[in-house]
Amino acid sequence: MIDHIKTPSRRDVRKLLSLSEECELFFIVIWTIVKQKVNVMECLNVPRILPNSPRKAIGQIQVIFGPMFSGKSTELMRRVRRFQIAQYNCLVVKYAKDTRYSEKGMATHDKNTMEAVPAKCLSDVRSLALQACVIGIDEGQFFPDTVEFCEEMANMGKTIIVAALDGTFQRKPFGNILNLVPLAESVVKLNAVCMQCYKEAAYTKRLGAEKEVEMIGGADMYHARCRKCYGGLMDVLKENSAPHRDETPLHVMTGKLLDYTTSPRKLFATLQL
Repeated sequence: MIDHIKTPSRRDVRKLLSLSEECELFFIVIWTIVKQKVNVMECLNVPRILPNSPRKAIGQIQVIFGPMFSGKSTELMRRVRRFQIAQYNCLVVKYAKDTRYSEKGMATHDKNTMEAVPAKCLSDVRSLALQACVIGIDEGQFFPDTVEFCEEMANMGKTIIVAALDGTFQRKPFGNILNLVPLAESVVKLNAVCMQCYKEAAYTKRLGAEKEVEMIGGADMYHARCRKCYGGLMDVLKENSAPHRDETPLHVMTGKLLDYTTSPRKLFATLQL
């Protein structure tokens, strides 16, 4: 068997070496071209989805309303984390003056935290927002430009999630935050638990006598209250329970029980037939 094996000639060896060199050169050229194209695309900063493409992302505004201690920030974190798990580029913005639980990040009342950028105006973080696909805004009622910022970013195809108080401790609209409602695709209002009777609470009640609207604090300054415990219903009940003179029976006012059986015609004395 060994005798029948033909020894390759020098010419055949040269052909094999030449073919190997050509293949190696071919792969080097292809790799160089691919690498150059990648660098060119990075330099041009071409977006993943071209403008006017049918696959272009459609923006939306999601609003989470509710009183204090209703879980607005917790719900905001939950929604943002869903997008983070899906590898979306997310940006969370917190109000710079809110340093109750964390100076660097966003925090809930039960001390859950998430990385966030502090700002006093949303326009201050516009450059960062342009690079994000999803933008979360905590305590949206404090920013003076929330409505304009959200509308602009949503029109650019971004998803905006806003957690905010819908009313003040006086049960009045908080700034212009309610102007966001007709612009939003999704609006929900969460309820808290009344800290006095443990029923559903839709309002925030301030414990002190201060009248300033923007006073940041926790359970030491604010309580979640239902309609009854807030005070409005109790005042109405007290007012309605007091007898009015026009509605008070005559025998109660005079202290004498009237006998209508002796002179029944007196009942209709004022009627003119």
